[in-house]
Amino acid sequence: MIAIANDHSALEMKKEIMSLLDEMGLEYKDFGAYSSESCNYPVFGARAARAVASGECEFGILLCGTGLGIGLAANKIKGIRCVTCSDPLSAELGRRHNNANMLSMGARIIGPELAKCIARAFLTAQFEGGRHALRVEMLSALERGEEIE
Repeated sequence: MIAIANDHSALEMKKEIMSLLDEMGLEYKDFGAYSSESCNYPVFGARAARAVASGECEFGILLCGTGLGIGLAANKIKGIRCVTCSDPLSAELGRRHNNANMLSMGARIIGPELAKCIARAFLTAQFEGGRHALRVEMLSALERGEEIE
């Protein structure tokens, strides 16, 4: 299951991404926001991120004006590796090399067709492991407050 969340600026883009998920046959859970009334992106980013961190959802897609704020909120949740992307290759490599479990995008930065291409690239890529696994473990060690040098 895919967690999806947004702020007020990305409501329409969320509808486009949900349409893509339907097309791909992927189940999703919508963590809001549900209207275009001004709201606080950290609330919705954290809701979705907690669902991914707990295992309720496998991956998450977050949307706000730039993708930056909601992605930062998600990355405050232990176990989350959210990448903010504006192109498909970065999203693919975020999965392949960084084992990212969440993607954030900006509705004021990219259009809906590009957002769908980015989301598809993220959701279809697989973590490569190997030398990348050591680096991802180093990220986890940093999250635990450990030294990595």
